[in-house]
Amino acid sequence: MTVLASFAFVRHTDGLRYHFERDGERHGRPAYRRTDGQVWCIWAPTEGWHCEIADGLVTAHPLNSHGDGPEPPATVWRSFKGDRSYLYDLCPLGSEA
Repeated sequence: MTVLASFAFVRHTDGLRYHFERDGERHGRPAYRRTDGQVWCIWAPTEGWHCEIADGLVTAHPLNSHGDGPEPPATVWRSFKGDRSYLYDLCPLGSEA
């Protein structure tokens, strides 16, 4: 089975890119850590695929999807931080066997 090794979230408004790399597993699925170490993209039974910061605060979800697949869906995601919200495309960068 091929597993996504890395991906980037690309912000719609200005093209800002956040890179994530595979870093272990959570709940039996791959976990991804942002390369600056501040954010995780993981799957959980109650949230589906989502991004969260160290204290467990959920900061992003796939738009119009619970995200129950084996890896994060390559679709539009919405982030939330305070009173701000942005749309990002999840763009796969690599895979590993």
